[in-house]
Amino acid sequence: MISMDAEWGPAMRFKTGVVNFPKQMTMGAIQDNRIIYQFGKEVARELTRIGVHINFAPDVDVNNNVNNPVIATRSFSENKYVVSQKAYMYMLGMQSSGVMACAKHFPGHGDTNVDSHYDVPVLPFDRKRLEELEMYPFKVMINQGVQSVMIGHLVVPALDSTRNVPASLSKPIITGWLKERLGFEGLVFTDALDMKGVTKNFGSGQIEVKALLAGVDVLLLPENVEVAVKAIKAALKSGALTEERINESVKKFLKLNIDSDLHLPLIFQTKILHQIFIQAKRERSSKK
Repeated sequence: MISMDAEWGPAMRFKTGVVNFPKQMTMGAIQDNRIIYQFGKEVARELTRIGVHINFAPDVDVNNNVNNPVIATRSFSENKYVVSQKAYMYMLGMQSSGVMACAKHFPGHGDTNVDSHYDVPVLPFDRKRLEELEMYPFKVMINQGVQSVMIGHLVVPALDSTRNVPASLSKPIITGWLKERLGFEGLVFTDALDMKGVTKNFGSGQIEVKALLAGVDVLLLPENVEVAVKAIKAALKSGALTEERINESVKKFLKLNIDSDLHLPLIFQTKILHQIFIQAKRERSSKK
């Protein structure tokens, strides 16, 4: 899979030679949501031309903290309904054109005054507030078929009281809230695993194993891949991490590849992966 942060198109990463679209805050002021849909389609067209399968967008954080150093113009609005409307149209435009959208940063990075690239943000709010405000756009996106969600490096005591554990490593938040309570069945990405929001309190290898145990499907940018792979293999050997947990993520990836028009690359490294792929293909054929 080739992925990119392209919230306002490839210009977020390519500084020259590409169209420089407005950022999401400007898009939030557009009254005609059909324009947001067309924007999503155009971003997808440009991404597919350079071979990108997944856009880590839209940012569905509600921009309700003026001191937020990292979200700000990346959010559509301080209003949860505007965020949800615009994000949905952006997602629809991309996914209808063959690029996977990714709602981020669950459960919501808007009301923080800390940048998770450099430190650990804390969301100190109660469950009622989190569910009604921060999670609202995620609920809309999940109900409307967003294919992936990115988990933020945010400590949320009301959802997981374990000291210093960010959402990206939290089973109560990822499995308990995102998957079970909100019913999300798509791919779950971590935010980048080289960010201080997760590396400040946990080390390479430990991070990746904890994320998989929490229910993550894709580990994004581990700080040390070799150490991470060794730790995952050791966890599988000891039984701390099960093959069933890994296969759960593999099945989701294969099902998404079969059921969508994303044309993601497939690498069959083991017999079990091939069997899962064949079984999924047969099930799809039998339903036609």
